[in-house]
Amino acid sequence: MYRMVIEPRTRILGTGHYVPAHIVENAELERELSTTGEWIEKHTGIRRRRIAAEGEVTSDMATAASRLAIEAAGLTVADLDMIIVATVSGDSPMPATAVHLQQKLGADLIPSFDLNASFAGFLYAMTVADQFIAAGTYKTILVVGADLMSRRIDPLDRTTRPFFGDGAGAVVLGPAQGDGRGILSSKIHADGTLAHLIGIPGGGSAEPMTAERFANKRHALKMDGHELLQITVKHLTSYSMQALKAAGLTSAELDWVVPHQANANIVEKISARLGFSRSKFVENIAEYGNTSAASIPIALDEAVRDGRIKPHQTVLLCALGAGLTWGASIVRM
Repeated sequence: MYRMVIEPRTRILGTGHYVPAHIVENAELERELSTTGEWIEKHTGIRRRRIAAEGEVTSDMATAASRLAIEAAGLTVADLDMIIVATVSGDSPMPATAVHLQQKLGADLIPSFDLNASFAGFLYAMTVADQFIAAGTYKTILVVGADLMSRRIDPLDRTTRPFFGDGAGAVVLGPAQGDGRGILSSKIHADGTLAHLIGIPGGGSAEPMTAERFANKRHALKMDGHELLQITVKHLTSYSMQALKAAGLTSAELDWVVPHQANANIVEKISARLGFSRSKFVENIAEYGNTSAASIPIALDEAVRDGRIKPHQTVLLCALGAGLTWGASIVRM
C-alpha cells in the first residue's frame, strides 16, 4: 500500500526555558482561598507553581529562555532573522513584548512581533514561523511562549488562582536538512462562538478600564473551567488525530505527546481516547501549573534536556486556549 512521505520544511534547532525561582505551594493558598491543597491537587494535578519576582517582567523571562535555546542551537543572536513572541501578558499593551526581547538579547533590527492565541499561542507562532522558513523569506526564527499569568488573575479567585504560574519557553527554528527531522504537520483552528468561556473582558476597546470596572475585577481572567475541560478533551483528541493523519502517521508511531499543561485530568482523558500510554505524555503541571503559551515549550525543553526526547523521535504537541483557539503539531526532533 502506498504511504505518503512527509518532507519537513522546518526543524527545531534548539530549545530553552526559564521559570522564576519563587515557589508557591498549594498549602500557601489555603490561607487566602476557600479551598485545600488536597482539593487542588486532586482536581488539577497541580502541587505548586512558580511566581515571578517583583520587578521581573515577561520579556525578562523570554530573554532567559531564548538565550538557552540559541545556545542549544549552536548559534548566536546575530544568526536570528525574526522573533515571534506568543503571550497574553506582555510587558505592556503597546509596544510588543518581542521588541523588548530583541533589545535585551542585543539582536539586529530584525522583525519582531507578538502573537495572541492564548494557551495555543506557541503552536500558532511555530506554524507562522514555518511558513516564513518554507517560503525562503527568513532562515532562522526565534519562537517564544512567555506568560506572567500571576498578574492577570484575581488573587482571591479560587477558580483561577490555583491553576496558573509564570514562565517562558523558546525554540529556534531553521530549514530542515533532508534527514526527516522537522515539523511534519500543523493544524490550528479557532471558534469565536466560544469566546465567552475564557478571557479577560476589561481593558480593551469593548470595556475601557474605569474605576468601577477595576473594582469589579474586569481586568482579571475569567473562565468556565468545567465546560472548557470537556471541549478541550474533544478538540485536542480530534485535531491531534488530524495532525497525525496529515503527517501520514498513526498514534502507534508516536514516541511522545507534549500537551498544554492545563489539567492532569485532561491528559488522562486524551491518553485514553488516543489509545496512547500515559507514560509517554510529558507532564510538569504538578510543578509549574498552567503557564499559558509557555507551557508546551517549557515541557518540551525539559524533556529534551533530561534525555527523554531523543533526536529522530516523533512528538505530538497540542493545546487549546481562549478564543477558543487550538492546535496540534507533529514534530520529528
